[in-house]
Amino acid sequence: MDHSVHNKLVSFIWSIADDCLRDVYVRGKYRDIILPMVVLRRLDTLLEPTKAEILAEVQDQQAEPDFVELDDLPLRHISGYVFYNSSQWTLKSLFETATNNQQILLANFEDYLRGFSDNVKEIIDCFNLFAQIRHMANKDVLLDVLEKFVSPYINLSPFETQDPNGYKLGGLSNLGMGYVFEELIRKFNEENNEEAGEHFTPREVIDLMTHLVFDPIKDRIPYALSVYDPACGSGGMLTEA
Repeated sequence: MDHSVHNKLVSFIWSIADDCLRDVYVRGKYRDIILPMVVLRRLDTLLEPTKAEILAEVQDQQAEPDFVELDDLPLRHISGYVFYNSSQWTLKSLFETATNNQQILLANFEDYLRGFSDNVKEIIDCFNLFAQIRHMANKDVLLDVLEKFVSPYINLSPFETQDPNGYKLGGLSNLGMGYVFEELIRKFNEENNEEAGEHFTPREVIDLMTHLVFDPIKDRIPYALSVYDPACGSGGMLTEA
């Protein structure tokens, strides 16, 4: 990944906290909003291209006489991922249809979150995101935060886009997304003096380390093995290995 792009994304996302959350949260709580919103926006950009097809499939399923609940398999097949969102909303459409009424925006946002497949709902619950967006709505900053995350001047999707000035915004790979997320975690930790000085190992270094360790013995490694690593951090060593 182009590190200048990486740094620009991190700086922009980092600035959202000071721009929107300064009078709403203490600095130590900024991460409780920024990190889940980064994850949410990434998932949202992945699902945007197939939104119309997903809604058509949802409508077809709900029209069946014996409909009880949505069938996951065709929805996952359409989205191209192991997750989907069956609501009518995307983050962009939430912003584009929003008014100054934060409570209407909140209701629509909650409907959007409930539309995710169960595996994403688990992530949402872990981030306590429903409570966070309700707090932001009550403090009249939910729309401001949403506007920042759907800004056309940053690209958290894997697809190349252009900003309003015609400048190319390259797609963000999964590796690049990992760098952005890990750098944000590091900055929040150091800002709060938590785990200061601890750094995530760059993926290039991990790749080299795994080759140095495993290449000499690759012919003796079993096809399948179990690993228990309770201190794996972001899992870089395990995923590269």
